[in-house]
Amino acid sequence: MNSDKILESAQATLSGLIPFPQIVGNLIAEGVEYYYVDYASKSFTFYSAAGSTVQSPLSFEGLPLIAENFNVIELRAAILDSQQHGQKFRLFCQRAMNAGVQGYFVFLRGKRVTYFGRQGDQHTEWFSGAKPSDV
Repeated sequence: MNSDKILESAQATLSGLIPFPQIVGNLIAEGVEYYYVDYASKSFTFYSAAGSTVQSPLSFEGLPLIAENFNVIELRAAILDSQQHGQKFRLFCQRAMNAGVQGYFVFLRGKRVTYFGRQGDQHTEWFSGAKPSDV
């Protein structure tokens, strides 16, 4: 993994200058298998299949505290606004934290995102068109 290229992708995510599908493509090209967004520590961690990692800060100021209770309805609304209306990542982060998301894994090869709440709650969202018919 080229850490400079991965950090560039993380910064592009924060700035909103590159669309999410392009960022995903860039990360896959750099050997990222999955990554974790940790709202508690305000960081990203990117993982390769070979076990290497790259960390980057989630450097938004003024993010809310992570809500105590996990609210899947609010989370799904935030996800849909990002997918269908181009909601900026910062606003998505605020809404996810207000919905009780403490962090989430984006599985690039697995084409899904699993969100976690503070009490162990979880919700998996498939990439568009990737959900198997038996799930």
